[in-house]
Amino acid sequence: MEELKKKSTTIENDKEIVFSKAIKAGKRIYYLDVKKNRKEEMFIAITESKKVVSLDKDDPQVNFEKHKIFLYKEDFEKFMHGLQQAIDFIGHEQGFNTEENHQEALTTEKTPQQDGEIKIDIDF
Repeated sequence: MEELKKKSTTIENDKEIVFSKAIKAGKRIYYLDVKKNRKEEMFIAITESKKVVSLDKDDPQVNFEKHKIFLYKEDFEKFMHGLQQAIDFIGHEQGFNTEENHQEALTTEKTPQQDGEIKIDIDF
């Protein structure tokens, strides 16, 4: 029983969210959570949440399919570099300028009050 208490305490300590950003994108919501582990080191938890409705006509069930990635500070630069390369590749292949899109996103970003953003704290 004591071991179970230690595990749950450790898990709770790893869940301290110090910053959170929700990004709505169609049927998906992406959550970017900056968390602190028990050593007070920060990392990013990226969560994709997708709404899935069952096809049962009599009793449709709504569920959320979730996928998580944990990104640690020693990997930030490599991750950002790889992500930018992938975005640039798609931009080149599909004929749009990623820098223009990036600048447009920065100038049209809304505050949570402007776009009616609702924060949902879902524990996985």
